[in-house]
Amino acid sequence: MTSKAPSSTSYLLLAPVAVLLLVFLVASLNRSGAGSDGLGVLCARRAGSDHYAVAPDSAEKEAAPAEPELSLLVGILTMPKLRERRDTVRLAYALQPPVPSYARVDVRFVFCNVTDPVDAALVALEIIAHGDIIVLDCAENMNDGKTYAYFSSVPRLFADAPYDYVMKTDDDTYLRVPALVEELRGKPRHDVYLGYGFNMSGDPMLFMHGMGYVMSWDLVSWVATAEEILARNDTVGPEDLMLGKWVNLAGKGKNRYDLKPRMYDLNWNMDNLRPDTVVVHMLKDNRRWATTLRYFNVTAGIKTSKLYRLP
Repeated sequence: MTSKAPSSTSYLLLAPVAVLLLVFLVASLNRSGAGSDGLGVLCARRAGSDHYAVAPDSAEKEAAPAEPELSLLVGILTMPKLRERRDTVRLAYALQPPVPSYARVDVRFVFCNVTDPVDAALVALEIIAHGDIIVLDCAENMNDGKTYAYFSSVPRLFADAPYDYVMKTDDDTYLRVPALVEELRGKPRHDVYLGYGFNMSGDPMLFMHGMGYVMSWDLVSWVATAEEILARNDTVGPEDLMLGKWVNLAGKGKNRYDLKPRMYDLNWNMDNLRPDTVVVHMLKDNRRWATTLRYFNVTAGIKTSKLYRLP
């Protein structure tokens, strides 16, 4: 029996299917190239490199990206189960004013091994959608070595593209990224330890408060290789105090900068917010986040619409 050749009508019916397949293929290829090792960049599009461009023109292909004047990795320590908090924090960062063009800032959420199957499935969705999560090889904890695991892993994870500075902060902290970048611009790139200085034993900056502190890449690399830290079993204890102990005993962190009063805890009445804030801490619930975001006019850009009515 002779097979019948497809009609022109059949080709027309298949054309939309072919177009859809092409669209999905392009989207998949673009997503796979959004970040190295599956770790995406949350702030990249505001820092001068657009990871979401699908087909740049020939001029853009030929032009090499400008080397940033400074680069900063922000690690937000959190826990797998705190998905609602991460959603709030992502939006709070994404809706900030643009990072200056001379800087590259990458923001990642950091937690230890995900052991619960439900958490694992939902974290996988976050990684696919946002690509902004680092999972460390440790048991989830706060003061039992998690911060050490973070700092000691960063040089290995980002060896191909090291940062000038690495920050540790928490998911109850609102960091105003452009303000911090401006602070760092004129600072050295070596032996830097910056944050909210904690006065102890007459030393105004014996260590930096855990709400958020920054170290230069060389200090982070030293933490990752310092045998004396492990030899003294100095990874367990209040994380901010322990980090100060490490750098003090080694005589490091000589370029210290105290950002008080621009870094602070939000008080009980939530009435101590200030316009020059770099970091505000103690945002333990949605009410405190909402107060802070309203103060900094984060929602000012919302457009009027018949689809919603907000107070």
